Amino acid sequence: MRITSADPDHSHRYIQRFKTMASNGADLHGETRMIDAMVQRNAHILDAGCGPGRVGGELQRRGHRVVGVDVDPVLINEARRVNPEATWVVSDLALLDLPAVGINEGFDAIVCAGNVMTFLAASTRVGVLRAFARHLAPGGRAVIGFGQGRGYEFADFIRDAHEAGLRLQLGLSTWDLKPFEEESTFLVAVFGRG
Repeated sequence: MRITSADPDHSHRYIQRFKTMASNGADLHGETRMIDAMVQRNAHILDAGCGPGRVGGELQRRGHRVVGVDVDPVLINEARRVNPEATWVVSDLALLDLPAVGINEGFDAIVCAGNVMTFLAASTRVGVLRAFARHLAPGGRAVIGFGQGRGYEFADFIRDAHEAGLRLQLGLSTWDLKPFEEESTFLVAVFGRG
């Protein structure tokens, strides 16, 4: 919210950035391929910090039931415009309570891509991770990816996730399944409840 308050055009530029990347032939679906491979058809998937719906919209097109959540109403309006079949909710992840808006079914997968975790206030990170754990269906997994050097050390993140009731099942360095190594500069962490 601080970003959009300081720069009211930020959201529109963000939307345009991905449109430009798509028109230039960039592969924008690495996250989608990974999540799609992890779940059965018609899975219930939460796109947490969904932005304009790039990941969630593609998952919906691939046969899943998607709920996307973002704090930015401009981005949610774009997601609704481009992918009206999915459910898009304006909400702060720090206050995530989907049963309060009638979404009671747990999620088979939660995807949190695009460095979302690094945009959260440090004081809310464990709470957001607890909300992810609460919203998972039995056997569901949360997949969270972000880059190094953004103010959230990987070790601190893993510790916070464990405190929140999530257990690391797999650590990767890319959305295309390369293993996480000590020198990796990106983390894709797959968690289950426990």
